[in-house]
Amino acid sequence: MATEKGSISIHTENIFPIIKKFLYSDNEIFLRELVSNAVDAVQKIKRLSALGQYNGELGEPLVEVSLDAAAKTITISDNGLGMTAEEIKKYINQVAFSGASEFVEKFKDAKDANEIIGKFGLGFYSAFMVADLVEIQTLSYQEGATPAKWTCDGSTEFEIADGNRTTRGTSIILHVNTESEEFLSEQKLQEILDKYAKFLPVPIQFGTKTNQQEDGKDEEGKTKYKSVEVANIINTTNPIWTKAPADLSDEDYLDFYKQLYPFSEDPLFWIHLNVDYPFNLTGVLYFPKVKEDFDMQRNKIKLFSRQVFITDEVKDIVPEFLMLLHGVIDSPDIPLNVSRSFLQADSNVKKINSYITKKVADKLAELYNKDRKAYEEKWSNIGLFVKYGMISEEKFYDKAKDFALLTNTKGENFTFEEYKEKVAPIQTDKNGNVVYLYTTDLDKQDGFIQAAEKRDYDVLVMNTPIDAHFVSSLEQKLEKTQLKRVDASVANQLIEKDEALESVLSEEQSTNVKTIFEKAVGKPNFSVEVVALNPDDAPVTITMDEFMRRMKDMAKMGGGMSFYGNMPDSYKVAINGNHKLVSKILASTNEEEQNKFAKQAIDLALLSQGMLTGAELTAFVSRSVELI
Repeated sequence: MATEKGSISIHTENIFPIIKKFLYSDNEIFLRELVSNAVDAVQKIKRLSALGQYNGELGEPLVEVSLDAAAKTITISDNGLGMTAEEIKKYINQVAFSGASEFVEKFKDAKDANEIIGKFGLGFYSAFMVADLVEIQTLSYQEGATPAKWTCDGSTEFEIADGNRTTRGTSIILHVNTESEEFLSEQKLQEILDKYAKFLPVPIQFGTKTNQQEDGKDEEGKTKYKSVEVANIINTTNPIWTKAPADLSDEDYLDFYKQLYPFSEDPLFWIHLNVDYPFNLTGVLYFPKVKEDFDMQRNKIKLFSRQVFITDEVKDIVPEFLMLLHGVIDSPDIPLNVSRSFLQADSNVKKINSYITKKVADKLAELYNKDRKAYEEKWSNIGLFVKYGMISEEKFYDKAKDFALLTNTKGENFTFEEYKEKVAPIQTDKNGNVVYLYTTDLDKQDGFIQAAEKRDYDVLVMNTPIDAHFVSSLEQKLEKTQLKRVDASVANQLIEKDEALESVLSEEQSTNVKTIFEKAVGKPNFSVEVVALNPDDAPVTITMDEFMRRMKDMAKMGGGMSFYGNMPDSYKVAINGNHKLVSKILASTNEEEQNKFAKQAIDLALLSQGMLTGAELTAFVSRSVELI
């Protein structure tokens, strides 16, 4: 074949500088692109063979990646289709877009390498992100084909000549440029291959040329060394998500999980995804044991396209509430070169999102119905997912309300329906609302819990980070139901009843008591009221209004309540007018003594709430010693 020279038909000199400039931050994807192309070539020849359109010897399918650091080359070879000189001109020289002027204009502000490559089919040209000379050696599978060689130095000039390849397939040799010498490291290439090629469907062999093997002596008697290649297969070609669930054991799923997350505890359970209509999707999602540091748990789902890794930022594909799940999703309907804007707009992605939500709901319902006791044992770990989903997805709430659980301070679990039946007889207020009481901190709110339980009230535990939002959501969803934190008021005022305790104080005495305690409190954001409680209840109780505290909790969680988050805390100080300490204070004629006892009672209430610190705590201890 006569050597042929020509220009790549892109009508401008600007294409390669643009590729290098805009793709620089993601330059490692050159290897993903070239290896993926090689895998495609191998799979296509297998397909042609299966269809009887290729009758030659297939051989073992293989893609080889080799590094020669001394020669500063990276080579990607396959035993796939190969190309003729004419095919090189068609597929390599005619870049797949209408004009580079449109390209330059559209992507001069591009932020995402995938956006450029995916839009214009530039996978092969990502080679020029790291190479200043690219060579193709190829031999087509077609009968009578001759080997061809293509070279290009990163300008728009190319050369096609006779090649030297003797077996079917293609080798792409990258002569790595000075700025990209980081890729002449075995460790670096291994990292990239581990990331993108770990589960490719064709064996990937990675090798490095080394000069460490002895090769006799030279004329001066010195030891000579020869360059040899050390290579290993680095991928699993049939990962579990490509297999049928019936062919897999629990051990297979757990082994795969350990392969993905070597230092994690075993997951609670998993869901095998497999759908081929109206979109193609396979994968395995695992429910991990959730730790407090949620950020460490996120971005653990890996997105693949035909077993090629794309990204672990799957926010638009997986519902937000399931971002704490781990595992893999693979869909050929999501292109390899996928950009964020594509994910947000694509209709298949929205369908996949809904499908995953439904599959998770179905799996949880199945676990609940099959073995409720085992399900309850897992609830402390899966409750977070379920609650988050019920808040954020209406369709998920409709399914989950039958298997979501409410847990009380005794460790008993109830469905929504069961719990309403349990508490309605005692915890219905004078307006016909059922009042659910809850605690966010069993230790800190213990005094309030005990006071509520003395009245035979039941108290739920709501102590996860999502519960501030979950409580508000339940109030909106459950008919004639209110939720109050157990320390939102004194015990006999948490649930308003028609019956009320009589006060032993006259109106004048109540006014005096209020004045004494207001002076003892001495803080502008504490409002004092005298109430008639059981004589056995605490003399002073300090609470924060349920609405205000809830808004503040949600503001801390980033719930769009920043207005409340910036407001100062305000508290109610309830003085039990029927307590004997109040009678003792009124009986004293010594104003200093009255103040001391009032201050002591207030500090005890603050202490029980963990609100007594610093100099006030020191003063309380000194006063306590004096009173003893």
